[in-house]
This record gives sequence, structure tokens and C-alpha cells, in this order.
Amino acid sequence: MKLKRVLSLFDLTNIVIGSAVGADIYIVSAITAGLVGPLSILVWIAAGFAATLLALVFAYSSYYVPRVGGSFAFVSTAFDKFYGFLAGWSMWIAELLALPVYTIVFTNYLQYFLPLNIFYQTLIKGLFLFGLTFINIIGVKAAGRLNDVLTLTKLSPLLLIVVIGLVSFLQNPNFLSNYSPLAPLGFQNIGTAFVLIFWAYAGFELGTLPASEVKNPKKTIPKAIILGMTVVTLFYISINFVVYGTMNWQQLENIKLPLVAIGATLLGAVGAIIMTLGALVSVSGTDESGVLSIARLSYAMSLDGLFPKIFSKVLPKYRTPYVALTIQGIIAFFLSIFSTITGLISFSIFNLAFTFLLTCLALIILKKGREKELHGQNILPWIGIAICLYLLYSTGIFDKIVGTLIILLGIPLYVFFSPKEDIKHLKKLFVSEEMIMTRRLEHKERFLANFVRLVHRIYKKINNF
Repeated sequence: MKLKRVLSLFDLTNIVIGSAVGADIYIVSAITAGLVGPLSILVWIAAGFAATLLALVFAYSSYYVPRVGGSFAFVSTAFDKFYGFLAGWSMWIAELLALPVYTIVFTNYLQYFLPLNIFYQTLIKGLFLFGLTFINIIGVKAAGRLNDVLTLTKLSPLLLIVVIGLVSFLQNPNFLSNYSPLAPLGFQNIGTAFVLIFWAYAGFELGTLPASEVKNPKKTIPKAIILGMTVVTLFYISINFVVYGTMNWQQLENIKLPLVAIGATLLGAVGAIIMTLGALVSVSGTDESGVLSIARLSYAMSLDGLFPKIFSKVLPKYRTPYVALTIQGIIAFFLSIFSTITGLISFSIFNLAFTFLLTCLALIILKKGREKELHGQNILPWIGIAICLYLLYSTGIFDKIVGTLIILLGIPLYVFFSPKEDIKHLKKLFVSEEMIMTRRLEHKERFLANFVRLVHRIYKKINNF
């Protein structure tokens, strides 16, 4: 049973914005202030530029492959289902881990108004997650409309802070004094700050997941991603310009809720309340976007035989993947109880960077021999590869080890669920005489010159593809 095409450009743009603008902007500013000081504003600009370039890679890939599944569909089409599975698996893990993060943050913000014990915190987490799951089950159109409302609502308090902050900047000549010195802590923590800030921009990739439910996906998806990322980048840079100008970085690094503190500084107690409410709505909108999009990824992988068939079950009345939605809700609920925000984000960052890397490589293949010439499609994937490698490099040793293990754990799942002909193909690669001879030659030719020659041959084959 096919999914309904009911999502418009406006709906999908809001999914992109709603996926990116979440709790991150309400907490990351303070963390990065303690890492690099006011220099954070430049890192926000750099991360926004990098995220927009990667978003364009996804937009162009979705033009060539306008199918449900996002990076899984792109990589599968460019290479084969095994590499597509690795891209889909790592993305599924990364996005799934984000759901409990927002659930935890929502509960923490709620305690600004109402202190909660452990029992009520657990109850709120359950109601929050399964409420959004239920809305997505009864229909993607209803979920899209809810996301529209949440996205527009969440941007309002942020816009208020920007406007009032910029007016304060024009009236107060000492506003820029908080930017001096620009780098009081040096440059050694820029990589860590870049990773944390980039995670605040992440979410654009979710806009390509519900492709089978989008009207005119070839045109709508690229436009939605570009429009959404433009809005997100402008908002983030404007907001952080106000944040770092309003409050000294040494004060910021000791504050858990920086935008609430900025709201209180600019508007008093009313400002703090407005920003707290904005944070609750913002987190809800981000989690709703995630719930909507991640289920479509597992649905697509299940249809291709790479996930349990139960994930592709569609509720006849509403034509939504209700089993996938329910299972991810249950997993996210338990993770929100037994995991920490830091641990969840660390796994998410590494897996996302790996998925983005495979998607950039896929675009190099997808664009070959196509009639449509998209601006920058020849250079964008190579820039994207460099960005992804930097993200992977900038994560901690623990993140690299655990993230790699999680990706490798997906291989037994592929072997178990993949169609038998795919497994036979992989087996042939390992046992055929040609492949054995090739591996022997590769084992002998270890010198740098031979390695460079092999890389050059591969590059020529890709260009001639």
C-alpha cells in the first residue's frame, strides 16, 4: 500500500526548519562560550555555511532520486543496497538517538514552571513521545499541519529576541565590548565547538525522508531544503550575535539556559517566561519532525528487505507506517529514561557524519550522465566530503570507537534480512578467483606510489562512469 502525497512545499520547508531549530539553540550557545568565548559567533557562521553546503548535496541527490528513504535511497541507487543499508542504518541510529534528547530537554524546561520528581518526569516523557507518535499514526497530513503550527510558533520568541537585541545594539554603544577579546581561550577547542554547533544545524536531512508523501518531489524537496536552511542559518547567526553581545562569555558559560537568561536581561521576568515557553514549543516541533521522518526511513528500508517486514506495515485507514512509529517511540522512551544527553548526542554526531559522507560519495555517481545540470553539483560533493571528514576527526576517541562499533553491528542485520541474491553477490566478491587475485596484489603493493596509482585509476573510472 502506497503512502499519500499530501505534503506541500510549505509543509516540507517547515519540517526542515522544525527538525533543525530545536533545543540546541537554547543550550549550545553557553557550552561553546566556555570552549572558545565570543569566537563562537564565527563558528556559528562557519557551521551554518557547512550545513548549507551539505543540505545542497541532499537537495541535489533528492532531485536525482526522489524516493522515500533519504540517504538510504541515494546511496543504494548510486552503489548497491549494502552501502545503502550502512547509510540508512547509521542515519536511523543518529536520528533515533535525537528523539530522547529532545524528550529529556522538554522535561527539563518544563521544570522551570513545575518541579517534577522521577515518577512524574517519566510520565511526562511518555506522554510527550507517545502523544506525538499518535498524531503521526492518524495521518501524515495531520502531522504536517501540527509541524507547521509548531514551527511558526517556535520561531516567534526567537524573532522577538533578535528584534529587541538588535534595537539594544543600536542604542547601546557598549554592546560590542563583550566581543573583546574575541578569542580569550585560544583556538584549541574550535573543533569541539564546531561539532556541537553543527549538531544544532542538523535536521535538513530529514526533509528528504518522506519523499513519497511530497507533492512534485523533484522540485519541492530541493526548494524546501534550501529555503529551510536559509531561514535556520539567518536565525542562528542573528540570535547568537545578540546572545554574545548582551552577556559576557564568562557569565554565559555558567548558565544552562542561555536564551532564558538573555530574555530575562532584555525583557525581565516576562522575557524569561516567553523564552521558556518558546523552548518547550521548539523542542516539541523538533521531536515531531523527527518522529514523522525517521519512521519513513525504517519503512523504506523494510520495503527493500533490509529491516524486519513489520516496519513496513501500513495502517489501512490512515495509510501510515504505524508499527515503525510505535517501535521507535518505545525505544526513544526507554532511552530517555536510562541515557544522558551528552552520550546520546555523541553517538548521533558520529553516525550523522558517516551518513553524510556516504551521501556525498553517492552524488558523485548520481550526477554522471544526467541531463540536468545543477549549479555546483561537480564541486559540492567534494567539499561535503572534506566537511564530513573534519566532523569525524573532531569527535572524541570514545565517540569514534563506539560509533564505529554501532555501524558494524548493523552488518549482521543486513546479512540476516537482506535478500539472498544480495548475499550471494557479496560472497562471490570474497571467494571468486578474480577477487582473490586482486586482494593478493593489493596485499603486495603497499608502497605509496602504487597506492597513489590505484587512487588515480579509481578516480578516472568514476569520471568515465
